[in-house]
Amino acid sequence: MEEYAGFYLGMLDKEDVISKEDIYSHLTSVIQNTDILDGAIVQRLIYYTSKDMRDEHIPRELRMLAGELLVSLAAHDFNSVMYEVQSHFRILELPDEFIVLALAELATSYVSQSIPFMMTTLLTMQTMLRLCEDDKMKQTFCIALEKFSKAIYKYVNHWRDFPYPKLDANRLSDKIFMLFRYIMEKWAPTTSRLNMLSLVKAHGPTASLLLHREDFCEFVLNQVSWLLSQYGDKEIDFHITQSLKQIMTAAVLYDVDLPRALKKSIFINLLFQICRVPEPPIENEIEVSNCFLILAHSNPAELVEFFDEQIRSSNEAIRMKILSLLRSAVNAEDPKLRNHIISIEKTVKVIMSDLSPKVRISTLLLIQTMCEKSYIEAREGWPLIEYIFFQFATSSRKLEKPVKTNTPEDEMQERSVQETSLEVLKTLDPLVIGMPQVLWPRILTFVVPGEYTGTLDHLLNIIRILIVAEERKKYTATESTALVVSPGAVKLPSPQQLLARLLVISVLASLGKFCGVSAIGLLKIVPEMIHPKLIDLWKTRIPELLQSMEGKNASMVLWETFLLQLLKESLRKISDVTWTIQLSRDFSQQMNSYSDTSTEKKFLWKALGTTLASCQDTDFVSSQIKEFLTAPSQLGNQRQGTASILGCCAENHLDTVLKVLKTFQDEEKFFMNRCKSIFSGKKNLTKTDVIVIYGAVALHAPKRQLLTKIHQDIMAQVLHLYGQCSQLGLRAISLQDMDLQMSFTRSITEIGIAIQDAEDQGFQFSYKEMLISQMLDFIRDEPLDSLASPVRWKALIAIRYLSKLKPQLPLSDYLNILEENIRRLLPLPPLENLISQGETDNDKEHINFLYERSMDALSKLLRTMIWDNTNAENCQEMFNLLRMWLVSPKEWERERAFQIMAKILTNDVEAPENFKIGSLLGLLAPHSCDTLPTIRQAAASSTIALFGMKGIHPEVERLQNLQEGLECDDTQVQIKISSKIAKIVCKFIPTDEIQMFLEETLDGLESLNPMCMKACGIWMIAALKEHGASLEHQLLEILSVIYHHMPVLRQKEESFQVVLEAVSQIASFHMNAVVLSLLQKPLPFDRDTKTLWKALAENQTSSGKLIRALIDKLEARLEDDIAGIDAIAVSCAMYEVLSTGIPVTTLYPELFAPLLKLVSCTLGQKMPTSVLSNRRRVMQQGERQQVPDPCRLSTTTLKCLQAQAMREGLAKESDEGENLWTLISNPGTHHIGVCALARSMAVWQYGIVVAIMEHLFPSLTSSSENYRITGTAFFSELMKEPVLWKHGNLREVLILMDQSAWDSNATLRQMAIRGLGNTACGAPHKVKKHKQIILESVIRGLYHLARTDVVCESLKALKKILELLTDRDVSFYFKEIVLQTRTFFEDEQDDVRLTAIILFENLASLTGRQWKTFFSEEIKKSMISFLLHLWDPNPKIAAACRDVLIICFPCLGLQELYGILDHLLDQDLPRARDFYRQFCGKLAKKNQEILWILHTHSFTFFTSSWEVIRSAAVKLTDAIVLNLTSQYVELLSKEQLTTRECQSYVQRAAEAAFAGPS
Repeated sequence: MEEYAGFYLGMLDKEDVISKEDIYSHLTSVIQNTDILDGAIVQRLIYYTSKDMRDEHIPRELRMLAGELLVSLAAHDFNSVMYEVQSHFRILELPDEFIVLALAELATSYVSQSIPFMMTTLLTMQTMLRLCEDDKMKQTFCIALEKFSKAIYKYVNHWRDFPYPKLDANRLSDKIFMLFRYIMEKWAPTTSRLNMLSLVKAHGPTASLLLHREDFCEFVLNQVSWLLSQYGDKEIDFHITQSLKQIMTAAVLYDVDLPRALKKSIFINLLFQICRVPEPPIENEIEVSNCFLILAHSNPAELVEFFDEQIRSSNEAIRMKILSLLRSAVNAEDPKLRNHIISIEKTVKVIMSDLSPKVRISTLLLIQTMCEKSYIEAREGWPLIEYIFFQFATSSRKLEKPVKTNTPEDEMQERSVQETSLEVLKTLDPLVIGMPQVLWPRILTFVVPGEYTGTLDHLLNIIRILIVAEERKKYTATESTALVVSPGAVKLPSPQQLLARLLVISVLASLGKFCGVSAIGLLKIVPEMIHPKLIDLWKTRIPELLQSMEGKNASMVLWETFLLQLLKESLRKISDVTWTIQLSRDFSQQMNSYSDTSTEKKFLWKALGTTLASCQDTDFVSSQIKEFLTAPSQLGNQRQGTASILGCCAENHLDTVLKVLKTFQDEEKFFMNRCKSIFSGKKNLTKTDVIVIYGAVALHAPKRQLLTKIHQDIMAQVLHLYGQCSQLGLRAISLQDMDLQMSFTRSITEIGIAIQDAEDQGFQFSYKEMLISQMLDFIRDEPLDSLASPVRWKALIAIRYLSKLKPQLPLSDYLNILEENIRRLLPLPPLENLISQGETDNDKEHINFLYERSMDALSKLLRTMIWDNTNAENCQEMFNLLRMWLVSPKEWERERAFQIMAKILTNDVEAPENFKIGSLLGLLAPHSCDTLPTIRQAAASSTIALFGMKGIHPEVERLQNLQEGLECDDTQVQIKISSKIAKIVCKFIPTDEIQMFLEETLDGLESLNPMCMKACGIWMIAALKEHGASLEHQLLEILSVIYHHMPVLRQKEESFQVVLEAVSQIASFHMNAVVLSLLQKPLPFDRDTKTLWKALAENQTSSGKLIRALIDKLEARLEDDIAGIDAIAVSCAMYEVLSTGIPVTTLYPELFAPLLKLVSCTLGQKMPTSVLSNRRRVMQQGERQQVPDPCRLSTTTLKCLQAQAMREGLAKESDEGENLWTLISNPGTHHIGVCALARSMAVWQYGIVVAIMEHLFPSLTSSSENYRITGTAFFSELMKEPVLWKHGNLREVLILMDQSAWDSNATLRQMAIRGLGNTACGAPHKVKKHKQIILESVIRGLYHLARTDVVCESLKALKKILELLTDRDVSFYFKEIVLQTRTFFEDEQDDVRLTAIILFENLASLTGRQWKTFFSEEIKKSMISFLLHLWDPNPKIAAACRDVLIICFPCLGLQELYGILDHLLDQDLPRARDFYRQFCGKLAKKNQEILWILHTHSFTFFTSSWEVIRSAAVKLTDAIVLNLTSQYVELLSKEQLTTRECQSYVQRAAEAAFAGPS
């Protein structure tokens, strides 16, 4: 902190004036928050701040900041600061304004340190006042005087707390007095408005200080008048009052008695301050109140007297303020004021007749405070208590019957009076000292009168507290001080009146109203006040009654029953007819105390009826009933009142009631009486009213007597009356038919309830069917576009109770009743539309009420009819009536249906034993994500309730919490909650009901809204996860249902995906069954089936099982090496599975082998038409219906497998490319394709290839020729792989190959020979070991002249084999091989010729000594072929011929001819003639014999099929002849020459026609 102070200090010399403000502000903050500061810094800061504070050239604000900082520095070095200030505060010199202010602040902030300097300061200041002319300086000195006075006042009263010896305070006060007197005498008379505030503020502290000196009191008190005279300026009124309060406080402190005139003046001025208009500032009003509190403490008698005098004026404001001041004074609880309680009470009584609401409220508040503080005196206090009740009653009357001239403000004020009266009673403590004597027993007078009903909450509580307190005294006092009911001059209520009142009020306890609880509680403790015989009864029965309500709100009906039962027992206990008659009269007299619609009045009717039922005087009862029938208007609501009274009375007097009713019907002419009542204004009972009365009588009648009288005495009368009322003549007079319908319906309902309560199983109600039909007629007559009538609601209730009675109706009738009612309610327009039909708010509220009640009635009707039926199938039939409404596209209809469903299912339903919940669960649960929160809630509660019906209660609390979350409008939250509920409850779905559940959810996926469809999927999957393992016996039916829905669901992508997931889920438990089910689909698979296969494959958790299942199925169906349609179906399935890209690494061998086998077994097959799908497909114009090719289908699957294998590095691209699959699927080229396929095996993955070999090994011995060919072809290519010989068992394959090489099937032989030949590459040692067997098998193939492909294969095999053998190894077979090889030099197949020539070349190295001569001769014979085929159309053959000549020339000793052959390697080939002539020329020189041999063999080539060879033969012959010696020329015959000439001509002709080989 010091660093900061030093930093700012260094800036004071540099910064301009504006920046100094910030510097001083920061410095002040730093210094005030620093405990220790360097002395040098303090001194420098004192210097700067003092200088700036006195500098008149800088702004005033900056000077003030400097002064504040200077004062703050006193905390670190007071003496230096005081020295600095005092050095500029000199005698007879006017100081700077801020020097004076600094001294004043030092005196205020540092009182203890300043007092020693105070005398010097005051003396100096005294010399300055005469020099002061400026108003500003005068104001400054006044401020200084105020603060100096406060500091000295503190010292005078607390000098013991100061750390130095006591100083002479009188010397200080002398100086203050001299300053104060000078200011008051010289400045006050002429002071300006600017200085007046400072002077007033200084007046209070200064005068307060001086009052401790008796010699100054007179002067000071004289100045108070001047202070009072300054009132009138709003800006200084508060400060005047504040100064006045300081003076009066000091006067009390120093026990200075104010003159009476001065006190009166103070009273008047202060009262004026708070009574003036407009309202005074709140701060001034508070100070005035504080002043009066001081006066109440010091002069209570005079203050009360003053208040009594002032309150007698009619000024509303004065009265209100005096009452408020009195209230504050009472609240202060000053002991001196308590001696004047009676005076205060008399003062209050003065204004009790004031009608002003404000005054009345103020009076009530004062009475409240007086009661709280025990300011109520026993003799004079009761009128104050009475005043509270009177004010409540007065305001209630004014509010109930307002005067036309009343304004809204008047009503508001009266309501405020009423509320204040209640608040006063609420806070009234009846046990405050003296209060019991004031209240008891007169407080009882307010219990019975109806005008005080609103106060009963507090009134009864007060009475209860008084009585309970007195009861306690009985056990603590030596003598009983129990309250005695001694009315004296007060007329107290009779016991019957009290009982009637308290019992009726007690009914409100069931509504949770305090007055009801208080009333029943009061009855419990005052039985002796009612009747002595009730003491024991009530002390046991009422606690039992209260205990039944403890911790819960009893229903109104139940509570009323309890109270009426208490009344019955009480009257039975009293057993006094006169007492009972009086009670009934008191009930009647209190009838007008309650409104007609109030709960109390409805109960009063019942209590009155119960009282009459308990009365033994039947004549009195009969007369009372007759009186109520003839003059019902006294009851208020005549119908309801009369029905209640007569109904309750019928409990003990059924015959009397029915007799009086019948007499009344016979004597009264309803029509005429009704007309009279219209004109006279009196109301009499109508037939409709009597219909209602009969229902009430039946409802309360003794059950034993009811059934004997129900048909003739009650039901017949009701129908007779209804029939009369329904006549057209009466209808014209009737205001509304609805009233008749409602009354009739109500009566029938009550009769139905009464019969049901009789519990006579043998009783048959003969009117049941007729009455239900009538109720249905009422409902049908109601419009379907509005809901303004309660007829529908009441008729539904009547049908519900009638349906329970015997005789039992058949199911069809129940279904018709329910369907009719559903169709009349659920299609109503949305509730908001119905409500909008109401013109007023009451109409709208009424429509809403009818809607809720009607729906509730329908729910209860359905609930009753469904669950009263013990047949589960019948229950399901009734539930089905709601099905179409539960899935209605109109959300308001769905909402109603679901709310009804929830009511049917919830609240501890007992369903028939074999009732199935699966279907309902699937129907309801998905709607937990519906569009409306009400639907979601109802769906969830219904779902939970379904399990409750089965006695299953899964995690109830958690489910309820989740259900509450469905109120959220966030669809994602809804889905999550629904999913959680599904996971909890789905595990409890009975397994045998899963199929029904799934059927419903699938239907939902088709028809519901998007969110519900999502929920369907969630619930379906959840159920399958929980029960998938146990669905074995239902699996096929479930899958069939799913397949049935798929065509429709395909149109809905999301729903379709759910179905796919469902099948995948089932498959995870029952893969084999699902696979078998799908394989039974007709071929070719439809789009849905294909999609299912793919979905199963894409399920990573079960894809392995799927592949395994398909492999097993395929292997089983190919077990006999015969491929049926079932195997083809597996292949098609595999194709769909493999096309998803599913990994095949682990199962590749097991997939490859059976698929290749299937391809082999289906070669050349056709698809049976019986298995083809009969689905029709739209054909394009010109398109033919294609019959699937089994082999092609199988090949496609194998192709797909290989493609995936190549992606996974398990195989390589075939050298045949895409042609591979054409080759494989063609019977003629199948073996070639298989060989190419085998070559595509990734032999580096030898483990996989070996596994494939193991699976295919049986093919070599298969009974199927095609399969043997396939296997042999495949293995023939693998025989050349050394790694497979190392890791695979190819030795046995070699044996089988050798055997197949002798097979009659040429293709099989070809493949076997190829395998034998390839063995030379893969296992040379095996060839050497088994050379004899292998050579015999291969050589035998050279004799298969009918199949050149076999021959070619043999030649190739021999070439490979011979490369491994020595001349000794092949010596035995050499000649045969050479001779057979030469036979194929002129074969038409290029491959055969080429292979034969190459083989012959290889044979040259195997001649050995034994066969050298033989081979030389064979060369000579073969040379003509080699020379001619140098110009073979196939360049490979031409090159082979050149190579063989090069190899063979050494055998004939013709090495000199190499140079000629070299010309064939030139870029520009020599012409054939030139080559031959050159060749023959050299050959002739070397060996004429060979030349001649060439000549002898050349003629056979003149007929070659190749034009080029024929031409070459001619040219070669020509060259030979030209180089023959004479010896050989002579051998030429004439015929040969002729032929030669002919050939030469042919040659020339050919050369002329086209350029032959050059």
